[in-house]
Amino acid sequence: MLNASDDPLSSVVTLLKPALSISKMVEAGGLWQVERKNMASPFYCAMVEGVCQLKVSGRTPVTLTAGDFVLIPDLHDFSMTSEVPPELKSPGQPLEIGPGRVRLGPADAPVEMRALVGHCRFETPARDLLVSLLPEMIHISGHERLMALVPAIHDETRADRPGRELILQRLLEVLLIEALRSEPAIDMPPGLLRGLSDPQLATALQRIHSNAGGEISVAGLAKDAGMSRSGFFEKFRKEIGQAPMEYVTAWRMAIARTLLRQGKLNNTEIALRVGYGSASAFGMAFVRHEGLSPGAFAGKR
Repeated sequence: MLNASDDPLSSVVTLLKPALSISKMVEAGGLWQVERKNMASPFYCAMVEGVCQLKVSGRTPVTLTAGDFVLIPDLHDFSMTSEVPPELKSPGQPLEIGPGRVRLGPADAPVEMRALVGHCRFETPARDLLVSLLPEMIHISGHERLMALVPAIHDETRADRPGRELILQRLLEVLLIEALRSEPAIDMPPGLLRGLSDPQLATALQRIHSNAGGEISVAGLAKDAGMSRSGFFEKFRKEIGQAPMEYVTAWRMAIARTLLRQGKLNNTEIALRVGYGSASAFGMAFVRHEGLSPGAFAGKR
């Protein structure tokens, strides 16, 4: 469970419980294209060499060059192509050329692009709620720490060493935190990262995330931030994209969902962990937010 010292970004990433699904070195030459649909998974790409085009559904295409890193917390439909896309738009078929290595494009074309690509999953039962706090896409250039982390993850997936799953989880947590805190907050849409860039809102977010079971009110958060109640309310809603207590409830429910699925605490104990005085008060709040009772959610798989 979360420690009281956890900062908001760390607490969100920890609760997401990232786990690796696929890590591969993609090599390509000539004219090539690969397309995937209906994925609903986190995706990252570290460009090692060359150039390619990344097209994500609903977004302007971006050109990726050596040293670029991309993170998409919730990827559904996308395509990657050579810098000049092939005329025929049919998806290419990757050729596996070794463990964790695939080849795209004509077999006789020299390799012009190499990228380390990873797909992972978030094992939290509050996935959608937590992902909504993150930016849709992060594109960073020349970040040495990120570019060093991706090969470490790739290497760990290839080996069969003791502690592999735990190491991968920790490496992915570090990768996510490093990527999320590296993007200039001024470029972000309303959300957690925008809020954390503001010292007054960061103080309030720290209190919410570190003590979800404590007494939290707009007046108390405004006082912590050194602002008037109305000024704090408007600033929080503008920068975070939700009203303060709406955000508090969402965070408490994210923790509650995790505790319910773990099955180690009863409803009274969970209620106290997430700021409700009784199991009945917690149960009513949970039904309002989730649309079903705590018991029904705990038994749902």
